[in-house]
Amino acid sequence: MKGISAKVTRALPTGAVLECADNTGAKVLQIIAVIGYKGTRRRYPSAGVGDMVVVTVKKGRPEVRKQVMRAVIIRQRKEYRRPSGIRIKFEDNAAVIVDDKGNPKGSEIRGPVAREAVERFSHIASAATIIV
Repeated sequence: MKGISAKVTRALPTGAVLECADNTGAKVLQIIAVIGYKGTRRRYPSAGVGDMVVVTVKKGRPEVRKQVMRAVIIRQRKEYRRPSGIRIKFEDNAAVIVDDKGNPKGSEIRGPVAREAVERFSHIASAATIIV
């Protein structure tokens, strides 16, 4: 099952508000673009678990507010199906702020992290406490 990646339902369009699950000082993030999204004309770019997005910080410490940075989505409310057949969903929509290479900027991640995000960005696993 390691090599097969799940087809995650893309449930977070641009403009969606996320919780920041790390200790960088940001609290609330808003998606402004999806990295690598190739869509259809007039369709909103949307992202799912394991996708890298460009976000702006809406709430948090003054030095990180209004900053534009990259983040990886680690949880989403909309359920998606894994190759094993089980369906998984989380209580909230959350992301972790990362650099351009996918390394997390914070040193710890609060709450569970989806396995799909860890498979694509392995450095997130070192900061995560629970991988589901």
